[in-house]
Amino acid sequence: MKKTMSILIPIVICFLVGFAANYFQRDAIETWYPFLNKPSLTPPNFVFPIAWSIIYLCMGISIGLIYLSDSKKKLGLIELFCIQLALNFAWSIFFFYLQNPLLGLIDIILLDICVTVYAIKSYPERKVSSILFWPYLIWIYFATYLNGYILLYN
Repeated sequence: MKKTMSILIPIVICFLVGFAANYFQRDAIETWYPFLNKPSLTPPNFVFPIAWSIIYLCMGISIGLIYLSDSKKKLGLIELFCIQLALNFAWSIFFFYLQNPLLGLIDIILLDICVTVYAIKSYPERKVSSILFWPYLIWIYFATYLNGYILLYN
């Protein structure tokens, strides 16, 4: 039971962060975002909740596995995970709620760094935890491109 809860609780936390971010960005997605100049590679809106659901699931499993490990680096990885989760949430506030692509870009670059470091540092400790972060890493690198484009062309 402890193992199940050690995985389930982080998954729920990740989804709660996502739901909270969605609450703050909902209005801007309807009233501001559609009118921005966006790159042709911008996915349709329905793709975002699907991608984030998969990513939040993978994130929660990843940190749950780290928590269950005997790694001496466990606490540092948990701290790094919490920092990246806070940056993840903050991006929605900066970019959508405040409608500030510059603050969003600064935040997402810091997020890119934290997620990259987490993926690298978790690999020797628990390979599957690192691999579970790869879709997230790819997605936020792509989001960084989208954010940068919107900053430059709006």
